[in-house]
Amino acid sequence: VSGPRSIHASQWGFVCPSDTPEGEACGLVKNVALMCHVTVEMDDTELIRLLSSYYVLPLHQLQYGRTEFIIYVNGKPIGFTEQPGKLAALIRGLRRAGRIDCFVSVHIKQVHRCVHVVSDGGRLCRPYIVVANNRPLVTQAMLEDLVNNVLSWDDFLKKGVIEYLDANELNDCLVAMDEFCLTDGHRYTHMEIDPSTILGVVAGLIPYPDHNQSPRNTYQCAMGKQAIGTVALNQQIRFDTLQYQMVYPQKPLVQSKTIQMMHFDELPAGQNAIVAIMSYSGYDVEDALIVNRASLDRGFARACVYRRAGVHLKMHENAVYDRLMGPSIDRETGLPRRGDELLQADGTAYVGAKATDRQILVNKEMPVVKTTAVQDNAGQLGLHAGTSESMTEFRRCPADYKGIEPSYVEKVLFSTSEGNQAVVKVLLRQTRRPEVGDKFSSRHGQKGVVGLIVRQEDMPFSLQGLVPDIIMNPHGFPSRMTVGKLLELLGSKAGAIEGRIRDGSAFSGDSAETLSRILIDHGHHYLGKEILHSGVTGAPLEAYIYFGPVYYQRLKHMVMDKVHARSRGPVTALTRQPTEGRSREGGLRVGEMERDCFIAYGTSQLLVERLLTSSDAYDACVCERCGLLATSRNWCQYCRSSRQVVTVRMPYACKLLFQELMCMRILPRLTLGNTYRDRMT
Repeated sequence: VSGPRSIHASQWGFVCPSDTPEGEACGLVKNVALMCHVTVEMDDTELIRLLSSYYVLPLHQLQYGRTEFIIYVNGKPIGFTEQPGKLAALIRGLRRAGRIDCFVSVHIKQVHRCVHVVSDGGRLCRPYIVVANNRPLVTQAMLEDLVNNVLSWDDFLKKGVIEYLDANELNDCLVAMDEFCLTDGHRYTHMEIDPSTILGVVAGLIPYPDHNQSPRNTYQCAMGKQAIGTVALNQQIRFDTLQYQMVYPQKPLVQSKTIQMMHFDELPAGQNAIVAIMSYSGYDVEDALIVNRASLDRGFARACVYRRAGVHLKMHENAVYDRLMGPSIDRETGLPRRGDELLQADGTAYVGAKATDRQILVNKEMPVVKTTAVQDNAGQLGLHAGTSESMTEFRRCPADYKGIEPSYVEKVLFSTSEGNQAVVKVLLRQTRRPEVGDKFSSRHGQKGVVGLIVRQEDMPFSLQGLVPDIIMNPHGFPSRMTVGKLLELLGSKAGAIEGRIRDGSAFSGDSAETLSRILIDHGHHYLGKEILHSGVTGAPLEAYIYFGPVYYQRLKHMVMDKVHARSRGPVTALTRQPTEGRSREGGLRVGEMERDCFIAYGTSQLLVERLLTSSDAYDACVCERCGLLATSRNWCQYCRSSRQVVTVRMPYACKLLFQELMCMRILPRLTLGNTYRDRMT
């Protein structure tokens, strides 16, 4: 029995078998396949009228015989027939002739003795080539006319050579995977347009996905959405909150049919890197990559990060609006005060300005209405606001830049929101070159971070003088079985030699034998291996190295956005402990497991320093006589005395716990030991 997370056999071709999230939602969130179509609801009145004239008898004549099949249209019984096969064939003939809609489906249920004709919405349908006498009705001449724009997709539907089928109708059909299956002796009714269309859009971008272990394709479906590339054709005029853009994206040397159908080669998300699969120093373990510094200097994987900042100019009471003000000028120096260096007279930063941390981008001021005491007719004083006697002052409420590295002001936009409020938006640009810790991935789920950036002089080189851009550890292949990546390297190398794009489509891509023959014909090793020389010693390496181009993606996970450290900073008001999270300048929490490790190692002083001194140390006043928290150093309210009040250092959270217990009518008392008493005296 197939569970909700699995793909049922009836979902073949309708749901992508690879594109699903990892974790809790695995299998529950599904994506439709490439050529899957979701139907919309249509009126079935004309369909019922048309069927009533073909092999359909009224329901009041039903005798419930074994040869009588009830006809349902969208779940409504309209009659019965004694020739269900002829009726189903007739409906399919009407559909192929264009008499009824192309998304109308018919299927026979022998167990329930009924014929279902459906035209409702929400069904998943998929196109198939119609086969007659084990010959596809789509001819080579039709395909040539399609390429030459003589025929269109609608013409194929009107001719009846291609039709849409849903999962229920497929139970009455026999579908061939390709034209070679038509000769195996079975009587086929339909044929797949292309086997790779069982995959979704994202999985179809993977070259040779049928050669990879299944989870690797699932990983790439997730990481392909994180790859930095070209967002859209209008990306230069967009004001998104956060946008990543590759400076110099490239077309992949190995492409699939899905890439060309989706025009991914026109808006790519990656670059072709020369990759050497070898171990080079110890900085490439656990999927770490060694990157050529000269490649980074030439612009390899360089990206721009665009962030948006801005303010809303709202209207407050008494028709007072927020306003923009220019920089505050120091009277003595005549220069803008600190933080206002970028501001123009209109209160916004100028285009091209270099913004550093805490510098103001938009100088917004909000009104502060002061209330004044006025005397009414009865002679009584009262508070009144918003009159001509009240004075309106403004306080600064600017939008400033926050970031470790500086950014540049790309654009400034004045606009209005849906509520007709004035909006000022500032677009900031930051150009980032890859650094140690940035995440990369190939199109086969082989992700890794940059472990070391090496000078080109120290990198290995081939006899032709080629130096790899990336060195990858070979231990990433045996257990993951991403053979598709090896084939991609082979195909990219053959494509670069021939000067053409190679086909890496699922189930129909260029074979390894074809690619090896191309390499042999051009004087290369048939497996794509080469002799490399060490850049340090100059001696040849003692093994053949698998060497060639691979399409690599730079992902949006960058170390600059994740690095975090804190020596001092804000604390929460309730517990006086450091805040949590990078955005709030929080601390790194020492949890229960870390505490257990400190205890196991016997590092008591480190334990006190982490959990008390550097966290929420507090000197509480405790009465030694009653053991309760005293009001102050000089007075215990319970004992009505100040003789035995001492100062005890404890976590503020501990003091807060005692006070919360007292709110619950639980009275905790502290007993001070002799050691502590002697130390205090």
